[in-house]
Order: sequence, then structure tokens, then C-alpha cells
Amino acid sequence: MKYDPLKHEVGKWGRRHPWFRKLLYLLLDLVLLRTWHIKREIRAIRPLLPETARILDAGSGFGQYLFYLSGLSRRWILKGVDVKEEQIADCTDFFPRAGRNHVQFEVADLTRFSEPRSYDLILSVDVMEHIEEDEAVFRNLYDALTDRGFLVLSTPSDQGGSDAGHPGGESFIGEHVRNGYSRVDITRKLQAAGFKEIDSKYSYGFPGHLSWVLSIKFPMLLLSISRVLCVVLVPYFAAMGVFILILNWFDTRFRHRSGTGLVVVARK
Repeated sequence: MKYDPLKHEVGKWGRRHPWFRKLLYLLLDLVLLRTWHIKREIRAIRPLLPETARILDAGSGFGQYLFYLSGLSRRWILKGVDVKEEQIADCTDFFPRAGRNHVQFEVADLTRFSEPRSYDLILSVDVMEHIEEDEAVFRNLYDALTDRGFLVLSTPSDQGGSDAGHPGGESFIGEHVRNGYSRVDITRKLQAAGFKEIDSKYSYGFPGHLSWVLSIKFPMLLLSISRVLCVVLVPYFAAMGVFILILNWFDTRFRHRSGTGLVVVARK
């Protein structure tokens, strides 16, 4: 399944109606389990950041995480980069209109990214599974961090993270170039890039995977049949919303022996 066409349609609505964009950010913060995990890591790291921290969202996409970060401190210097010009143009237009003028956006290819010793924190959320030359990206992100800077990374694991059924199977998300990382593999690649302190843990354990099926996979399958079926999703989420939130809460409270996602915090 291709996510990009649906994201393109949602993006058009967001450009026409800024209130819809803010509402969508709120809903994504509640429903997307990876957002819960990323926010938890940011809360843990925040006391260790300087007051005027420089933060990069490497693969900023729709701008969800930079919108959240820009609400935490106006003293932070925030930047989003993405290889897709349309996404950057969209965010460049929206953020000033939303009163978030301290966020900058720039088109950039992470495999060629070069801003040495520039950032105290770098986010990479569900990006690396889309990039074949991942080791080059890890080296570039390491170089872009200041001394003792943090990288927070979320990506599918090899435990079924792309819902491929088996390691060599076809990914549920058509844009993925790999079905997921093992903890050993991603740790090895980050160490090769230069990182010394690496903490990797599984996300999307049993409660999280069930949440993903209910909140993402099933709605996406409906919308792939017909966009008209979006009217069904309103009562669906009204009925299932609390259960999904409970599953997300449980997934972030425990370290899982296995899971379909990985959350990695690495320090330079």
C-alpha cells in the first residue's frame, strides 16, 4: 500500500484550512503510537539540552514533530529537512501562518547532508526504512551533532515492522526499501558511524501492534477501497478511540522482549 497519495490529499486540505491541519496534528499525537514514544524520549532528554538548543528533524515530512517542539520553547532553533520539495513548501507556508516563525525548512537529501557540529538533538522518525544508503545517513547525522548531542530514531523492526508477513515478504507500506532493522544490525551501523552510547528498545509490542492494526492498518485498507468510506471512520474512532489510547499507554510503559518497532537513542 502507498501512503504518499493519501498524505498528498490530506496535505491539500491542510493548506486550504489551517484549523484542519492543527486538528490533524492533535489527532495524530493521540492515535500514532510512535508519537507517544518519541515524546517520551524528548521529555527525558529535554533537561539535558541547552536553553537555546538547535534541533533538526531529519525527514520532517508533514511537520508534526516540529509543531510539537515549537510549542515547547520559543528559544529553541528548529529546522526540518526533507527530500520532497512539496512537503517543504507546504510546511514553509503553514508554520508562519500558525505563529511558529522560529521553525525553518529546507530541501535536503540525507545521504548528502552536511552541517557539521550544528545540532544538539536530531530526530529521525520513520525515515530510515525509506533510504537504501542508511549507513551514509547515520554518518552524516553523527557529524551534524554537537559534542554529546542526541539522536532519537524510530523505525520498524525486523519482527514484522512493515507487516510483511516474513523477512523476505512484501511490505504493507509500499514506499519501504527494507522491512525493518534488528537491534543488533542498527546498533552495529550506529557504532560504525561513531556513536558510543546507544540504547535500543522494541516498541509496538503486543498492545502497540494491536493499536496499529486498529488505528492505522484497518482505516488505510478502508480508504484504499474508496475515499467515500472516510465517513465510516468517524463513528469507528468514536467507538474505538479510548481502547486505542489505552493500548498506546500500555505500550509506552514497558520494555518489550519483541516488537514491530524500534526506538533508539544514541549519543555522540
